[in-house]
Amino acid sequence: DRTIKIWNKNTGALVRTLEGHTDWVRSVAVDGDTIISGSSDYTIKIWNKNTGEVIRTLQGHTSYVHSVAVDGYTIVSGSKDKTIKIWDKNTGDVIRTLEGHTSYVHSVAVDGYTIVSGSKDKTIKIWDKNTGDVIRTLE
Repeated sequence: DRTIKIWNKNTGALVRTLEGHTDWVRSVAVDGDTIISGSSDYTIKIWNKNTGEVIRTLQGHTSYVHSVAVDGYTIVSGSKDKTIKIWDKNTGDVIRTLEGHTSYVHSVAVDGYTIVSGSKDKTIKIWDKNTGDVIRTLE
């Protein structure tokens, strides 16, 4: 599906459908009144949860965006292009691109100064968000 649906958790009623991606939505993350989505259309969209409007579209991956995570003013994305990108949520600029996986990145998580990624290469990598260095690879 190319949409994101927002449901009322108490009533189960559909509140709003977000439309804008041109291919499957593969991942979503919520940060207050903001929703971040990653798609097979190679983009990440930042949405206003209350209005349904796209705030910004982030472009830079060269294949599917499999996973997105948000931590304050930082968005982290993992892609089939084997990279992880760290984005400035306010400007949409790429802060850093992390390379080191030999196959696509299925999952990312961010917590403070640490990023964790899981890949089809059967590894989990722990990264320093500030330097982009791999702290440890788990196999």
